[in-house]
Amino acid sequence: MKSLEKLFSLLGKYRKDVIIACILVVIETSFELIIPSMMADLIDNGVSAGDVHYMLVKGGQMAVCSLLALATGLAYARFAARAAYGWGAEIREMEYEKLQSYAFSNIDRFETSSLVTRMTGDITVMQNTINNGLRPLMRSPVMLLLGIIFSFSMNAELAFVFIILTPLLGIGLFLIVRHVAPMYSVLQTTVDSLNSVVEENLRAVRVVKAFVRDEFEEYKFDGVNTKLENTAIRTNRTAVLNLPFFQLIMYICVLALMFFGGSMVLEGSLQVGQLTGFLSYVMQVLNSMMMLSNVFLLLTRSLASAGRICDVLDEKVVMKERENPLRNVPSSSVEFRNVSFSYSSKAKEKTLEDISLSIAPGSVIGILGGTGSGKSSLVQLIDRLYDVDSGQVLVGGNDVRAYSLHTLRDAVGMVLQKNLLFSGTIRDNLRWGDSGASDEEMMEACDKAGAGEFIRRMPRGLDTDLGQGGVNVSGGQKQRLCIARALLKKPKILIFDDSTSAVDSATEKLIRDNLRKLEGVTKIFIAQRISTVIEADCIFILDNGHLAASGTHDELMKTSGIYREIYDSQMKGGTL
Repeated sequence: MKSLEKLFSLLGKYRKDVIIACILVVIETSFELIIPSMMADLIDNGVSAGDVHYMLVKGGQMAVCSLLALATGLAYARFAARAAYGWGAEIREMEYEKLQSYAFSNIDRFETSSLVTRMTGDITVMQNTINNGLRPLMRSPVMLLLGIIFSFSMNAELAFVFIILTPLLGIGLFLIVRHVAPMYSVLQTTVDSLNSVVEENLRAVRVVKAFVRDEFEEYKFDGVNTKLENTAIRTNRTAVLNLPFFQLIMYICVLALMFFGGSMVLEGSLQVGQLTGFLSYVMQVLNSMMMLSNVFLLLTRSLASAGRICDVLDEKVVMKERENPLRNVPSSSVEFRNVSFSYSSKAKEKTLEDISLSIAPGSVIGILGGTGSGKSSLVQLIDRLYDVDSGQVLVGGNDVRAYSLHTLRDAVGMVLQKNLLFSGTIRDNLRWGDSGASDEEMMEACDKAGAGEFIRRMPRGLDTDLGQGGVNVSGGQKQRLCIARALLKKPKILIFDDSTSAVDSATEKLIRDNLRKLEGVTKIFIAQRISTVIEADCIFILDNGHLAASGTHDELMKTSGIYREIYDSQMKGGTL
């Protein structure tokens, strides 16, 4: 419930629309409740007496009340829709903004599919709660209160009939809501699972086709889809019980009123028009309570969605800047002092343990090691994609935690192991490195990255559309464009995480030679091929999260068995 209260407290500028909508509902309901009283007068004083003038006057008054109720209802719909969708957009914006502030360790706590559902499906549920629930939520109590007052004013004895039955409606609603509430949380989680399967399949569709796994993927999708179907059926099967239950109570109430009211008419203590008007009030009151039950079901579902949204908004960002952080990185030196790191506090073993190394400004560094040795983890600590568990990482002689994140990350250019390009043109993607770069600067960076030659062959050059995720270029071309994008940042430190693995040896050498000409820039290469790092000023060997050896190629050939083993295997295989 606290989650729901928190989200409703964020109505902000839309609070006024909600208040106006509530007032319009009260006015609309008041007009509707006057009509049965007028109808009773029309029957008892007009129809029974044959007074046509009186019938026309009362009929006109009823028509005016109906039109006024319609007008206020339409006005309500306008204000409620503006409040619901505007509020939903604000929450979605807040969620997205919070996600941008997350550290990698925060993002690791959520599945991508779940975050997508929380920003779309869950917020839609909240919008529907306002748009479809506000009217009955305000209308039902007003109608119930005024209906009871008008009913007692007509006939107090008959009014007791549906007042006695009202607690039964409350008990039934409580039991249904109590049973269905946890089901909605399961339903939203099942939607996450379905989105996860769809997202994974679309992202890896080429692999699926290559391995002819279409039927397997269909089987996997059918499994989660059927689970969602069964969960939704089970949830809604319980939720819709409120309708037949309310109808049962309503018809019992109507039968009782017809029986007792008919007896009173025959006795002469109640007029036919009063009984007709009374029945109208009772039907309005019971229908309003039925609508109220649907509101409770909406609120029950929105509780589950509100909790999921607040999980994102309340997630404590683990990576925060200090007060008055440093705004300038003085040099490109890097130093690790007794650094230990793991992705989870519950991990039995550290990903990196007691790492100490020093990198001089402007040097070329190579990092080698087997799969899972911690190479990528090591460099991700330099620009604070993650924070160390213990020890210090220093850039330019200062602890990385002393810098503002923008300053630090602007000084570090990283070409990730998984090359990612965005939908749009080559120019659009390159401007991620420098939004104000000219075409000449872009082509200069592309030439250094070995991408200039294939861009010039393209009919539209820099305006070539890359498609979603860069599907229109090869893996090697992707890597070179990502390198060019990083070069445009003009960073003090350049990190290449196995980012030349898809280019041929000649192109890789061209890129390395061009990068060596960058003065004052520290270049760090993570590689599987020794040819990538053989000319480095220093090579660090990682083994199972530990720094196993360091030195130049010649030094490591003499002192490191791991390095010699890698060298011999690749020499034998003709890699060099």
